[in-house]
Amino acid sequence: MKRFLVFITFLFSIVSYGQQTEYVDFTKGVAKLKIIPDSGKVDGLIAYKFDVVSPIDSIYLDARQMDIEYVYLNNEPINFSYQNDKIVLASNFKPSLENDLLIQYSAKPKKALYFLKRNENWNIWSQGQGKYTSSWLPSFDNVNEKIVFSFNFEAPEGYHVISNGALLGSNKSEDGWLSWSYQMEKAMSSYLVALAIGEYNKVTEISKSGIPLEYYYYPEDSLKVEPTYRYSKKMFDFLEEEIGIAFPWQNYRQVPVHDFLYAGMENTGCTIFSDAFVVDSVGFNDENYVNVNAHELAHQWFGNLVTATSGEHHWLQEGFSTYYALLAERDIFGDDYYHFKLYESAVDLGRQDIAGQGTSLLNPKSSSLTFYQRGAWVLHALRDKVGDKVFKQAVKNYLNKHAYGSAKTSDFISEVERLAGVNLNSFVRDWIKNEKFPAYGAIDILKKRSTFIQEYLMVDCQVKSSKCTEYLKYDVSDEAKIKVISQAPELVNKETFKNSLKVRQAIAKHLTKIPEELKEDYETLLDDASYLTVESALYNLWNNFPLERGKYLSKTRSIQGFSDKNVRLLWIVLNLNTPYYNAESNQELFSELLGYTEEKHNADLRINAFQYLSLINGCNDICKRNIENAKSHHNWRLVKFAKDFSEKLEEKKN
Repeated sequence: MKRFLVFITFLFSIVSYGQQTEYVDFTKGVAKLKIIPDSGKVDGLIAYKFDVVSPIDSIYLDARQMDIEYVYLNNEPINFSYQNDKIVLASNFKPSLENDLLIQYSAKPKKALYFLKRNENWNIWSQGQGKYTSSWLPSFDNVNEKIVFSFNFEAPEGYHVISNGALLGSNKSEDGWLSWSYQMEKAMSSYLVALAIGEYNKVTEISKSGIPLEYYYYPEDSLKVEPTYRYSKKMFDFLEEEIGIAFPWQNYRQVPVHDFLYAGMENTGCTIFSDAFVVDSVGFNDENYVNVNAHELAHQWFGNLVTATSGEHHWLQEGFSTYYALLAERDIFGDDYYHFKLYESAVDLGRQDIAGQGTSLLNPKSSSLTFYQRGAWVLHALRDKVGDKVFKQAVKNYLNKHAYGSAKTSDFISEVERLAGVNLNSFVRDWIKNEKFPAYGAIDILKKRSTFIQEYLMVDCQVKSSKCTEYLKYDVSDEAKIKVISQAPELVNKETFKNSLKVRQAIAKHLTKIPEELKEDYETLLDDASYLTVESALYNLWNNFPLERGKYLSKTRSIQGFSDKNVRLLWIVLNLNTPYYNAESNQELFSELLGYTEEKHNADLRINAFQYLSLINGCNDICKRNIENAKSHHNWRLVKFAKDFSEKLEEKKN
């Protein structure tokens, strides 16, 4: 009977889960956490303060697959039920202030906190996107519950511990570990709690408004700090001025981590991003951190200061951050860059509709393309419609009104309508609610504002004409020339090689059959400050001129490329297929290629190595063992690749 009553209590409390914030307001959280890398474990003590606003029969916290040792309410032990994802306290809660809740627990998280090795040392990081911080910290999956957090982390000596808020200090504990204390000043959602542990150094700049900007890096990457974080302060200063609201947190830090799940994550005042974006000055020309940097920074206002109430309004975070990141890039790279990026996204959104995959911007299951790029387009089109002054004031009012709280789409639109004195029902219908993106309307807006886009649209060589040859001679934009080269690579001549790095990159990518008269010009591509250009040019030259393969391999022998070693892996495979060129023994090269499939390397490098081994039919027992290991990796892209790769191996065997 008792067991039945407990079940009924738990079942009844579930009804209130979605509405708990209407009855209970959790205000502060103080956590003391010991991070134990060798066992992938967290031992924790979390204390919350909360107010009961209205009578309620139960309250809960999200806590996924934890061992809960005890729970105290107002200094007294309290019975609780626990069902692997929620701690439920059943009681007759009456309106009251400053209640104390204390939870002692331990967790071995399967998500949200990842214990990885990098160069034989620990690199531990969190990713609570959406609702998973409750895998290692009893907290709240509901993004509308906002807490002022304080943290004390214990971790092994020799590692740097990084989190949200101001670092109050670090001290050695009795057992030889280090204790790191962080304090937030303002309330934040639980999913934005950050933790990164690893070997790091940092450099600091101060923004125009006095905010400390901390850039973390691995000790061996000191020469990559400048190209990795290039324009960071400039973008920070720009966004503060453009948005018109001071940066809402006391400091801002950025931390690269090993094998991150995404490009970056905008944790409150502490962005964590993939170390694939840690680049040298050559890599910067191809794949840099600038856009991701700006995007995660913009989230500090759009998503962190004001959070979307639900998935239906997710574009208020991603669309705004995409748009303001693009504005920050325009401030650096110019109007033509800005308009071309908008053009590319309009084309992508149009293609999505043609494929039958378009959705309303208010559909919580929409694609990232819709949330990010269509969301950005809504703001660009709306600003075009109501003007800069109204738009900027509406954004400012929206942020001020909902600061440290939540909002929905109508909250923003109504603010624009009020200031502009117009009804935006038709705009909302066409740009936000309709499943199809108004692609033609978008292109018309661009053509109206940009002669650059007009020229780009005019240049078209899908149907060859005498004008196509002339386009490569005229002073048209690089983007227009790249378009011609992609459509008609045979038009490339000696003069074409005198163009910019990006145009030369297009030559390397699209001109794969190299005329003898362009051989010497083409060889100069191997000297370009672009790993993408060198990769494409090396393969094309090796393939077109067999008698000079040794020369090309010698010239590129020391080039590694990005963190996925794109140039080095290609070089190894070409070397293995060039019998008379023996810079290194075949066995040494094959062992190196095979070694890159091991768990210690990043996911992109492993995928590249597996693909090359498959290409040369070199996936031996070690390769197969490593592909099996990859199936249990935390990175979903590597897991999917590993499963598909295994299926193809089986098909070949049969």
